[in-house]
Amino acid sequence: MKSSWSTDTSIIHSLDQENRHTGVISQSITPAVAYSFSNSENAAAVVLGEIEGTYYGRYGNPTTNELERQVAKLENGEAALGVSSGMAAISISLLAYLQNGDHVLVTKDVYGGTFSFLKNLAPRFGIGYDYIDCTDHDIVERSIKENTKVLYIETPSNPGLTVLDINGLSAIAKKNNLTLIIDNTFMTPYLQKPLEMGADVVVHSGTKYMNGHGDVIAGFIIGKQTEIAMMRKKIMGDLGQNLNAWESYLIMRGLKTLPVRMKRHCDNALAIAEFLEQHPAIKKVSYPGLASHPQHELAKRQMKAMGGIVSFELKGGLSSGQQFIDNLKLGLISFSLGDPETLVQHPASMTHSSIPSEERIKYGITDGLIRLSAGLEDSDDIIADLKQSLEKIANTQTRELQHN
Repeated sequence: MKSSWSTDTSIIHSLDQENRHTGVISQSITPAVAYSFSNSENAAAVVLGEIEGTYYGRYGNPTTNELERQVAKLENGEAALGVSSGMAAISISLLAYLQNGDHVLVTKDVYGGTFSFLKNLAPRFGIGYDYIDCTDHDIVERSIKENTKVLYIETPSNPGLTVLDINGLSAIAKKNNLTLIIDNTFMTPYLQKPLEMGADVVVHSGTKYMNGHGDVIAGFIIGKQTEIAMMRKKIMGDLGQNLNAWESYLIMRGLKTLPVRMKRHCDNALAIAEFLEQHPAIKKVSYPGLASHPQHELAKRQMKAMGGIVSFELKGGLSSGQQFIDNLKLGLISFSLGDPETLVQHPASMTHSSIPSEERIKYGITDGLIRLSAGLEDSDDIIADLKQSLEKIANTQTRELQHN
């Protein structure tokens, strides 16, 4: 019967049946760092990977291993690796397929942390990169060089919410022998499964929706068993980017409510986007669930729902953007997203401040752009908060005009 359960049901009943029959409902926490062996031959075999087992906490943990099994199952991947942050997942996945002299193509509107990693660390490894418009497949094809090894994308992107055609880009990657890596943080495996559409590797910031409560920093990489094993031993272990048992437990707890939470996040985000699109103070709203979104039809084909993030641009630029978030009473100014609380941030001065202004504008990150992570509150309360903040900006602008 278990095989016929929906995702909503199976994610709650994720423990193996063997564990369920012991009377344990919640996953146990194993904080051990060191592990003992019956003899030296057995210890050597585990270290060499000849038999399964855990030998040191930097390479894995029974609690984290159970979480990895659950995440791999959610993404329909062979294996998953839990690591210490979303940036650890991004950096490990890139370093796994790139080395000195290689080149990576990156979608032009990308998370600021990814931009920072490529700018500051990729050159130290002798890795080249180019940012391109991945909505145009001809540009993608033309941008591939002899030494290009990876195509790295986010869909929807952060913070512009550009939706990319995973099937189409996967076909280009396979044709040119490239590894396609997709950051699926905004969607989670509940709303989008890139591996089923041809991606080779999926990464997540587990800090966000996967955990969902703002109390964990974690990341995930999902892919082929042999490649995940290599990342565990040769990159994560050597760089010390492992995920600890306590945070793994918290994420497993969070995953049980992922379907319920994502439905509420999505419903609230759509209501917010529809409100903002009709407001005279708003220049532009980006949300895949709106018919006005340029990739709306594509989003409906490859995403189960449209996510909990809304990006919008205020008339008035930098001053209006900063005033807007300062005026909020319910929405919290924060660098994160995916929490129960509604979180807002000003990308130009916060998450994407490491990107030069001329580059930000090129990628659609204007001075008036706001990224809003719709929380789990009543949508009427969130919208009322947005409305009062916009009214304050309008009143301030009116007074300034009268004064002048």
